[in-house]
Amino acid sequence: MEQEEQKRVVVTGLGVISPLGNDINTFWGNLIKGVSGIDRITRFDTSNFEVKIAAEVKNFDPEQYNISRKEARNLDLFSQYALAATEYASNNLEIPPGGGSGAIIGTGIGGLETTTKQQNILKEKGPNRVSPKAIPTLMPNAAPGDIAIKYSLKGPDFSVSSACASGAHAISLAYKEIKCGETNLMVTGGTEAPIVELAIATFTNMRAITKRYNDYPKKASRPFDAKRDGFVLGEGAGILILEEEQHALERNAKIYAELIGCSYNGDAYHLTAPNPSGEGAANAMLEALSKANLNPEQIDYINAHGTSTPLNDKIETLAIKKVFGEYAKKIPVSSTKSMTGHLLGAAGSLEAIISVLSINNNIIPPTINYEHPDPECDLDYVPNKAREKEVNVVMSNSFGFGGHNAVLVFRRYK
Repeated sequence: MEQEEQKRVVVTGLGVISPLGNDINTFWGNLIKGVSGIDRITRFDTSNFEVKIAAEVKNFDPEQYNISRKEARNLDLFSQYALAATEYASNNLEIPPGGGSGAIIGTGIGGLETTTKQQNILKEKGPNRVSPKAIPTLMPNAAPGDIAIKYSLKGPDFSVSSACASGAHAISLAYKEIKCGETNLMVTGGTEAPIVELAIATFTNMRAITKRYNDYPKKASRPFDAKRDGFVLGEGAGILILEEEQHALERNAKIYAELIGCSYNGDAYHLTAPNPSGEGAANAMLEALSKANLNPEQIDYINAHGTSTPLNDKIETLAIKKVFGEYAKKIPVSSTKSMTGHLLGAAGSLEAIISVLSINNNIIPPTINYEHPDPECDLDYVPNKAREKEVNVVMSNSFGFGGHNAVLVFRRYK
């Protein structure tokens, strides 16, 4: 048992499909330049919609990621994004196949595009015209299933659905599979493709997404800013290859960082609103620090959940101050959702990748559109411009509808 507890888990692959680019270099370059991926929706006619903006993936061609046209026709977009990001992260099929390797992928909604399309077919053309492939295409576990089939991964293989914490939860579970010696390699992360009429209408009517910036989409996502009034819906996938350290060294894999701590809990308070005390989020951060054997002062950067909603940003700020005390004012805290929008179930995994890249490049990406200070949000949010700083340890926060809290801690690999 003692030997199993000493296993170290390292990151050996990174892949993104995102509103800021579909490869790591483009994505990171746009991120540190403060580029916004938010624009007018092109997927459908928004004439009758109050919200007309989102953070769409652009120039996505599945064939560039070893997904044939025929294969793509039988895959919901959320599965296509996951497969494409895995192909990029795996360095052109260099994932070693075998019975131990597996895939755990998070998604908040799953195949929403397929769900709405087939529902329309049912209403307009009748039950006999509904595709027999609809359920296998839309089910949330299609993404890890498709990845496992493509890469012959016969170990743990399932999906995680915990709203906006899904990606971080998936990474945590994959970490534990390796940490306890069940497997040596896991494909993990999150994927989401929610930019359809139903999602935009629902989030609009529940007053979760901003309605004020249709004419100024680049200004729409403004985490921690006093004039924030809702998030901007995004889409894409973030995939990490996690590996047991010795296994990675033996195959001469590139090691990007080490994952040293994970924690998750529940608010048990409300399905959409966070606990106003910040207790759940604070406890998750404290537990992650404990499992990583770190003091609060050893965190160099916090990649915040920072959704640009009035409640979330205020309560996350409160939770950070509860955990870090006076040191909270000294830690750079930024929300990259200001540029990517909110990818729901893929948010935590995309932000985990950003955390790793921050360590690799010693650069902290900014919170753009931070223009009006909020007295209740009074930390160092790295406003509007990336910052060069030695970054050795990063905490990444993810908090989801349902009261789900998940925290990851990454460290420079030594």
